[in-house]
Formats: sequence, structure tokens, C-alpha cells
Amino acid sequence: MEGIYDNVEDVSSVKLNYSRNQPGPRSTKKSFHLGVIVSLGLLSVFLLAGLITLGVHYRRLAAGLLASEDRVSSMTEERDLLNTSLTEMTKQLDRIRTQSTEKKTCPEGWTIFRFSCYRLSELSGSWDTDREDCRDKAAHLVVIESPEEQEFLSTFTKLPVWIGLNDKETEGTWKWIDGTPLTFTHWETNQPDEWLPHAGGEDCAHITERSRQWNDVSCKASMNWICEETAKSCFVC
Repeated sequence: MEGIYDNVEDVSSVKLNYSRNQPGPRSTKKSFHLGVIVSLGLLSVFLLAGLITLGVHYRRLAAGLLASEDRVSSMTEERDLLNTSLTEMTKQLDRIRTQSTEKKTCPEGWTIFRFSCYRLSELSGSWDTDREDCRDKAAHLVVIESPEEQEFLSTFTKLPVWIGLNDKETEGTWKWIDGTPLTFTHWETNQPDEWLPHAGGEDCAHITERSRQWNDVSCKASMNWICEETAKSCFVC
């Protein structure tokens, strides 16, 4: 009987040891959960890396699009400017062609030079009186815009004559009577000088008899004058 019990104890011992060495359900679940957590962690890392990569790519793409838009906008502005310049050049060319093909004519008693008509007065008077005389003729005191016109006027008459230049509004700011910009000048040396500031000043300009250059003098001085008007187009003369 003792031998039988001994065998039973040996069998029980073997079963106990076997059960201790075998993994249980709880241990398997822990391993599974750990594997899931690790997998999720790796997946999160991969997703984060992907999002970062996409963000960098998006920024580069956005920067490229903005640069392209700026280039397109700049090219559009340049195109518009070129179109405007081309349109203006075309208009100027048309005007030149028209002026070169059409004839010009002046009223009787007037002298033509290029596209203007000129008339020398028979009398003399102050600058303001002469300005009114030109206005009565639908003209204005002569406006000189180029060396060629100045040369023509120098041969047109040898008399000292008023021209349509004055600084009556603002001292030192000389303006043509018709608003033409003062881009060409032909002053004598050290002129204008406002030599008579206490006698009303020298606010009007004239072509001198001696040098045929410009000088400022009192607008009340008396001298001849030149009126100017635009020559009329004459297609059938």
C-alpha cells in the first residue's frame, strides 16, 4: 500500500511541475496586448513621419505656387505696359504719317514754319496789350519749343519782340502762356536776373535785338510782338 501512495505522490509532483512550466491564459494575453501596443506605437511613428513629410511637401508646393503667381502677375503687368506703349507709339506714328502727307496752310499775312503760323505786329506795345491782340486773332504770343524754331524766329525779324514767356504768377517760375512745359530755353548769359525789383520787376521775356537770345524785362516796356497759331490742315489746296 505504501508503494501505491508513493506512486501517487510522484504523479502529483509531476503534474504540479508541468502545470508550473506551461504558460497560462493570463500570460498569453499580456504578450498579445504588448504586441498590439508596440504595433500601434510604430504605426503612430510612421503616421507622424508621413504627416511631417506631407507638410514639408505642401509648404514647398505652396511656395512654388506663390512664386509662379508672382511671376505670372509680373509678366501680366509687363505685357500691359508693353501694350500701352505700343498703342501710344502707333498713335504717334499715325499722327506723324498724317502730318507728313497732309498740307498746311496759314491765313493771309502769316508765315508758316513746320506746323505753326507766325505774324509780326506792325505796332509796339506792352506785353499784356500784345497778348490781347494775339487773342483777338485766335492766336497767342509765340511759344518757342526747339532750337530750330528759335533759329527761324531769329531770321523772321531783327526787331526785339515779345514772346509768350513770363513769371508773373510766381517769381522765378517761368511759364509759357499756353501751358506748354518749359523744356527749351535760350537765355542770355546771367539772365533772367530780375534787375528792377523795385520798379515792378522784370516778369516778361523777349528776344533781344542784339544777341537774338532771351532777356527778362518789365512787362510795361513797349516793343513789337509775334503771334502764333496752329496751321490748318489742307488736303485739297
